[in-house]
Amino acid sequence: MVAAALRQDAADVATYARVLTVTLADVLPPGSVEVEYERSLSDRLKGREGHPSRIVVRLGERTLFLAGGGRPVAEIHHEVRGVVLSRDQVTLDVWVQALARELVAQADASARAAEALRRLVAGT
Repeated sequence: MVAAALRQDAADVATYARVLTVTLADVLPPGSVEVEYERSLSDRLKGREGHPSRIVVRLGERTLFLAGGGRPVAEIHHEVRGVVLSRDQVTLDVWVQALARELVAQADASARAAEALRRLVAGT
């Protein structure tokens, strides 16, 4: 159900950035979600942050990358103490499933994370 909730509206990096930074940011460990933005000259002049171009989610020994553009590019890294042991470029579906597994593992460890996942699945 978590994977379905993540997949339902997410065709682009901006949607995932919103879900991860707004819906789940308060329950994930601090610093586990980073969003990189591309800013045009217009964005800079108007003081806007731009649009999300890349998301990095660090949960346990997994680091999940999602880069935008015309077609999202997803990677999953297995890291131990800052050393990348494996790096796999995957489809968006595989990335979503891996993210869902990591979020469920976080929820197992935290009652607040479990409540946020319930809200995400319920769409509230």
